[in-house]
Amino acid sequence: MILVTGATGQLGTAVIKNLLKQTSAEQIAALVRDESKALALKEQRVDTRVGNYDDTASLDQAMQGIKKVLLIAGTDEEKRVQQHRNVMESAKKAGVQCIVYTSRTLKDRNTVVNQLMLGHFQTEDEIKASGLNYLIFRNVLYMDAIPQFVGEQVYATGIHLPVGQGRVPFALRSEMGEAIANTLLKRDCENRTYNLTGSESYSFDDIATTLTKLSGKEVPYTPTAQTAFEAQLQARGVPAVAARRVVGFLTDIKNGQEDEVSTDLEQLLGRKPASLEAGLKALFKL
Repeated sequence: MILVTGATGQLGTAVIKNLLKQTSAEQIAALVRDESKALALKEQRVDTRVGNYDDTASLDQAMQGIKKVLLIAGTDEEKRVQQHRNVMESAKKAGVQCIVYTSRTLKDRNTVVNQLMLGHFQTEDEIKASGLNYLIFRNVLYMDAIPQFVGEQVYATGIHLPVGQGRVPFALRSEMGEAIANTLLKRDCENRTYNLTGSESYSFDDIATTLTKLSGKEVPYTPTAQTAFEAQLQARGVPAVAARRVVGFLTDIKNGQEDEVSTDLEQLLGRKPASLEAGLKALFKL
């Protein structure tokens, strides 16, 4: 039986959707914090288990009868590593055979600007030292995030970001969910790390050019200074801490941290992932 944590989140939902296409609901369990948000899972006869990463008793209960656990990374920056440790410890106590973790594709942990990402590397280290068999999926930046990056007024204002000519091999969240589901069902827990990326790396110049082509409206890309962009965020009411975090994220793109192309996603899907043009056409409904 496979337990999917974070089951009502976007990636968890994508994984379970694809698991259900290939196996029976009786083989899937879902860890959810809020049972009221899991009605769709219950309707599909998925075994929903209420708990959270801070409640070790609930984790111990959720692990009963589980062979593989998909640990979808928590979002609490301060508590994330301890939360992940709680999941690992409960999995070990229950005799779980495999832990699968969703990490991030970044080139160099020692030079990452966005400190939120360090929890991923620390979790990877702990998984490898835990004695559990494991799979790690290092996921590239979702293509689904591009609309948030460029803003709702992109056709009127163009794209203004402090990312220079930084490139990212964006991939769709839905295809990552499909690849993870395929691996959970069809591959052994072989202590392996997969890098889930698109087949080609793109700059925000490429994004602007593609949106221009798809929409028929001129969408220029103008690199901006980091300080100016951070000031713009704060002027829009974004708290200073959150603004610095966003800027750190974009600075890592500028510095090439995301620019690493792998064929793993293509191999796990059995086809090439969606191109930038195909993905943007779907995301922007063009």
